[in-house]
Amino acid sequence: MKRTTVGLIVGNRGFFPDHLCDKGRQTVLKVLEEEGIDVIALTPEDTPFGSVMTLEESRKCADLFKKHRDDIDGILVTLPNFGEERAIVNTLRWADLNVPVLVQAFPDDVQLMTIDDRRDAFCGKMSTCNNLTQYNIKFSLTELHTVDPTSESFRADLRKFAGICRVARGLKGARIGAIGARPAAFNTVRYSEKLLEHSGISVDTLDLFELFGWVNSLENGDPGVARKLDEIRAYAQTKDVPNEALLRIAKLGYTIDRWMADNDLQAYAIQCWTAMEEFYGVVPCTVMSMASNALIPSACETDVAGVVGMYALTLASGKASAIVDWNNNYGDNPDQGVVFHCSNLPKSIFVEDIPVMDYQAIIAGTVGVENTYGTIVGRVGASPFTFCRVSTDDLNGRISAYVGEGELTEDPLDTFGGYGVVTIPNFQKLLHYICENGFEHHVAINPSQVSGIMEEALSKYMGWNVYHHS
Repeated sequence: MKRTTVGLIVGNRGFFPDHLCDKGRQTVLKVLEEEGIDVIALTPEDTPFGSVMTLEESRKCADLFKKHRDDIDGILVTLPNFGEERAIVNTLRWADLNVPVLVQAFPDDVQLMTIDDRRDAFCGKMSTCNNLTQYNIKFSLTELHTVDPTSESFRADLRKFAGICRVARGLKGARIGAIGARPAAFNTVRYSEKLLEHSGISVDTLDLFELFGWVNSLENGDPGVARKLDEIRAYAQTKDVPNEALLRIAKLGYTIDRWMADNDLQAYAIQCWTAMEEFYGVVPCTVMSMASNALIPSACETDVAGVVGMYALTLASGKASAIVDWNNNYGDNPDQGVVFHCSNLPKSIFVEDIPVMDYQAIIAGTVGVENTYGTIVGRVGASPFTFCRVSTDDLNGRISAYVGEGELTEDPLDTFGGYGVVTIPNFQKLLHYICENGFEHHVAINPSQVSGIMEEALSKYMGWNVYHHS
């Protein structure tokens, strides 16, 4: 994933010690560099200490940000002293970037409280935030009201903010593929393209008839198909899979890859049963697993809203996401359950380094084992994880979501497909929330702890209705 870039605003107010801005700016720039974050900022040659205080300086900073509109993912406002709140909000209004904003204030040293060294950023931060609210500019706060930029606390703030920026920037303008209609028996994955579009998320559709037409026009010896076949054999253990099925999977994967690239799509959902098996003779799970593992999330059963949750988690964490069912209880422990899919889970989430390709046991009895090869099966590795479900609430004209964290455990379980045991605090409360609010049984999971990033990005910057489970 590309590095995060922030625009830096150094606040300054004339009758406070401005030498603090010089050292403060240098300190913040050093920390940003150490955290792998690129910066767009005024220099001391542009304005005194590269700060903003006057109308002219605000214009200059806003013009700089506008010039780098396509690069800037978020804005960091740093207050080495009280700061001129009007200069800060004017810069943001005139730049009009509509990206997340983080406000940080330097702490005072109780040994340096003279007129020459006292910062008063503690107070100035409140004035800046008051003006941001008046100007209707959304903003984020550091965990501590004032915080030393060199501290681990602020570094954690930066990492969280970078994640928020990636999610907000990535979702606004995201392009999602929808391949095939939803399975007729799955009303649960209905969604509103219009509500997604209103949030900046576009959906491109592809009919299975077109997909199969393109696939069937490919020669067995096509170089692209051959490359895909090599990738598949390197990705999974395929010794028990017929060569004919592997070739079909390779053609399918190569065709979907081309369609995704040609249409600049970042994720996709696909109708995975039963037309795929009846009329093409494989399941698409391996192709989907490989895409998700490459940070191009792929969801089954044409669950477009579900793949949006997968993509948001991938943006937040930089890791591959999976989509699973909240599937079973685990014994009589109310805070445990079983997650499962057939499966298309990315291999990075499994215990095994090289997962096994198998046939789809659930529908094999209906369409025949020979038509269901291509699942990626195994146990999910033990890890903390974040879960997320996005849903379009058509009746209320909004997008809703829930997020939270839990543990993927090593508790014993002997079953099939892709599966794991989860422990989630107050799990029954979450299950009640899901049922009472009409959420789907699918949920996106990611082996990371990013629920705080997800909540703030989806609620504050995307404007969605978000429940953060705890």
